[in-house]
Amino acid sequence: MTRFCIFRGKKSFVFLLLVSGIFSFAGCSGGHGRSSTVNVVGSTSVQPFAELLAEEYLVKNPTRNVEVQGGGSTAGLQAVRTGLAHIGMCSRTLTPEESGEFKGTLIARDGLAIVVNPSNPVGNLTLSQLCDLFSGARANWRDVGGVAGPVRPITREEGSGTRDSFVHLVMGDSHITRRALTQESNGAVRELVKGDPGAIGYMSLGMVGMELKTVRIDGIEPTAGNVLAGTYNLARPFLFVTKGEISEEATHFFDFVMSDEGQDTLEREGLVRVQ
Repeated sequence: MTRFCIFRGKKSFVFLLLVSGIFSFAGCSGGHGRSSTVNVVGSTSVQPFAELLAEEYLVKNPTRNVEVQGGGSTAGLQAVRTGLAHIGMCSRTLTPEESGEFKGTLIARDGLAIVVNPSNPVGNLTLSQLCDLFSGARANWRDVGGVAGPVRPITREEGSGTRDSFVHLVMGDSHITRRALTQESNGAVRELVKGDPGAIGYMSLGMVGMELKTVRIDGIEPTAGNVLAGTYNLARPFLFVTKGEISEEATHFFDFVMSDEGQDTLEREGLVRVQ
């Protein structure tokens, strides 16, 4: 019987960690995956794209199993480290220490979109202004050419690859203000910004949709074409992370993701293909 299981959120990840102490997690043992199930765990930014890839893969391979679960980039690395996952999803560059332990394979590139409520007249920010809005140095929209009113920054949780990328690309030596509201997924950020004219957030370009307004950074639109051209600088890697040899089943799915068909799917969804 073919199964495609999708687990969302950190609570489900913790639950699976607890269950794995009693049962074998989908037959995965020692990180080498002797079962036919491919377990993919990690970044909530990569997750929806991995889910879509898995759905298309299983249509063509109905006797195989793929399980996709979120939890964050750091959780994905830990799952690979402990053998709970064959493949980790990571939406940031690996640290030198992590690169020594894991193999990170680029499956696509993603723009980090800065999003505001559609009613917000601000359409362009400099990188310095963006940093100030999230550090709290500028706390009113009139300070960046908008309508007077408090700025309400929306950020991601610690351990999120999206947050790590934003801090690296935008914040420099500054810290995100403690006044920022913390959310655990792109979807949660989207809902808050959609409902709050004073909000500003950041999220995967491929997940913005039609309900939010994206902001140009230093005059450059956040588009896949500009990410590919290197003119939009808020860009990050989407990685599949492995440790040591992986199972034949995991390799088969991995090869599909890197194939023309898999890359076409990612490109169609707003990401920048790697080949």
